[in-house]
Amino acid sequence: MNVEGKNSVRELIVGGKTINKLYVQNNLHDTASNQIISLAKEKKIRIDFVSKEVLDKKSELKRHQGFIADTVDFDYCDLQDILDYSNSKGEAPFIVILDGIEDPHNFGAIIRTCECAGVHGIIIPKHRACQVNDTVIKTSAGAVSNMRIASVTNLNTTIEELKKQNIWVYGLELGGQDIYKANLTGPIALVVGSEGFGISRLVKQNCDEIVTLAQKGQINSLNASVACGIAVYEILKQR
Repeated sequence: MNVEGKNSVRELIVGGKTINKLYVQNNLHDTASNQIISLAKEKKIRIDFVSKEVLDKKSELKRHQGFIADTVDFDYCDLQDILDYSNSKGEAPFIVILDGIEDPHNFGAIIRTCECAGVHGIIIPKHRACQVNDTVIKTSAGAVSNMRIASVTNLNTTIEELKKQNIWVYGLELGGQDIYKANLTGPIALVVGSEGFGISRLVKQNCDEIVTLAQKGQINSLNASVACGIAVYEILKQR
């Protein structure tokens, strides 16, 4: 898997991710580029200095900024890893569950927001949903390197396991309690539905409570990553 862009590549290196080879454009002398190259040399990562034309051919996103890292596929974690991480910080679990997000730009934006807000981990389904890919990594601006992401076979089974851990599961959907009136201070998992269909029926039934963002306009839904961001920061404020 190739990862493109200065921020994304830098976060991979800083995060200690395995990089098979780093392709760097010739004659880059700006401060940010020099720092990335120095970090890569410190980590003893193989660097190939190549022309811009070579990088342009390798680039899928066409926004490589002079850096493309050839890395191993994303290393997903287990649910227990997320719970152990929250425990190690002495904090009540703060988890986001994505039910069928398919757009990699939305997924990447959600990862970036969650990392900034201190979310301990994200849970996604293995099937019929976007997985971590080059576009997700680029859109997250490198935040994916610092986020624990579990890819699970069955969301409902995972939600049941969270409940056994005394984690309250909120679904973010129309028709529920005003999110600003809900108590979001304890161990919590927030379920965000897909762009077109929202939260699936069984997952919605499995939630402890549904919370809703007030809307005053004519359009009846927000972009999934925007809605997630608003909800995550309301949880952060209350915590």
